[in-house]
Amino acid sequence: MRDRAIERATGTEQGALAAEQVDRDGRVGCVVAFGDGYDARGELFELRAQARELREVRRGHGTQPARATATQAKPRGATRLTVTMTCTVLERLDLRGFTGDLADPLAPPEEASGPIDAVRAIIAEVRGRGDAAVRDLTERFDGCVIDELAVPSAAIDAALAGISAELRAALEYLAGEVRAYHEAQDPAPVALDRRGVQVRELVLPVERAGCYVPGGRAVYPSTVLMTAVPARVAGVAEVAVCVPPGPDGTVPAATLAAAALAGVDVVYRIGGAQAIAALAYGTESIRPVDVIVGPGNVYVALAKREVAGQVGTDSIAGPSEVVVIADAAADAELVAADLLAQAEHGPGGVAVLVTWHAPLVDAVDAALARRLPDAPRRTEIEASLGGGGRAVLVRDAAQALAVANTLAPEHLELCTDDPDALVPLVRNAGAVFCGSWTPAVVGDYAAGVNHVLPTARTARFASALRVDDFRKHVHVVRADESALRRIAPDIEALADAEGLPEHARSVALRAHPTPVPATEGAP
Repeated sequence: MRDRAIERATGTEQGALAAEQVDRDGRVGCVVAFGDGYDARGELFELRAQARELREVRRGHGTQPARATATQAKPRGATRLTVTMTCTVLERLDLRGFTGDLADPLAPPEEASGPIDAVRAIIAEVRGRGDAAVRDLTERFDGCVIDELAVPSAAIDAALAGISAELRAALEYLAGEVRAYHEAQDPAPVALDRRGVQVRELVLPVERAGCYVPGGRAVYPSTVLMTAVPARVAGVAEVAVCVPPGPDGTVPAATLAAAALAGVDVVYRIGGAQAIAALAYGTESIRPVDVIVGPGNVYVALAKREVAGQVGTDSIAGPSEVVVIADAAADAELVAADLLAQAEHGPGGVAVLVTWHAPLVDAVDAALARRLPDAPRRTEIEASLGGGGRAVLVRDAAQALAVANTLAPEHLELCTDDPDALVPLVRNAGAVFCGSWTPAVVGDYAAGVNHVLPTARTARFASALRVDDFRKHVHVVRADESALRRIAPDIEALADAEGLPEHARSVALRAHPTPVPATEGAP
């Protein structure tokens, strides 16, 4: 077994843990600590391979401890610390005997008030001080000083010219697939003629759209395409992109290249809640938009919720989520890979395995434990799994889908022998991926479907980003004289029932005109 490093939470002691004992309560955070005269009960340790605090420390009985040699002095008389750690990567929840409301055991953690208060303060600052506030907030949160908020167009062109041929080909392929899928969403024309009452629709794009593209922890040129290409398909006249700058104040070349391919009009190097506020209310150098779309961290998601009504917004697209429903036919390594793929987005994410095949839980957990120490984005994965990693054991496929529908995840993978049989049971999910050959990353990078998806259980009522998020539907109605006379009694009856006499009069004056008396002396 791979050695695990441990350290006290104070950072005063470190050592190598050569073995571990996994107990079956499924809780991450159990430690058995005892050693040469050193009573470690009440101490707090971290398993560094997962960066989780192990909050329970107790003396062990009947266990063969592994050894961890301290690098700094411990209390007098303790020259060696010996521990046995229990650790599972995924918190475990057994619902096989549960018959109540699944919303109770699957309830999300309560939200702290801190983020929303901070978001409101940022929005107020941007509304009050405009560009100056945006620059100050960018220096505070992104660590860089910027003068011009917009990226020069020459830099965008240079980025496209400078990327590798392989990356350009991949971006062009994805842009084409995204365009094809979203062009297929064009609605059929609405045109009705009901005995002289003609109804049709105008489908009109918004004038200016703002697309938020995350940055900082990763680079997301694919999100530029997922937001800007549908806007162009919708016919939006002007598309603006906001992306957080790096420490040197620049935007990654891949992101700028994608903006060039998507035909973006302007890229602003600002991020976070301040970017959402600037797009919604405008500043001296940023014109306000009509619609804001795109994913982001919890601050971005909350900011979009705060400005909704001032502008249109898409779904709440926050930290990434995946639920994998798997049976005995599933490959544990592939399931673990798919959980890690979404967890690597970072804090606040959700990665859940749901299965009725108990041995799969241990197999997936072991696969995660093997891969996690060497994962390039280990810090982000640990942050995500630490709060949202879970394995749920259920009775059967029906209960598995009930769990998924309760969680309403952004991504739902059906890694079963017959995934198509489960699709009709899906009620709440941002996107569904069927079979072991279709991981969620196919939707991220190749299928053309939109990867801006509802999170935080909003898939109960929200959908993936669509062309219609950039459009308005306007009714156009025309009635001729005979039609108005025919429908007048119904209109008058409804207006009278609702106590709105002028509504009734508006029709009556047309349908039942009163003859105008002849003027005395008229010929």
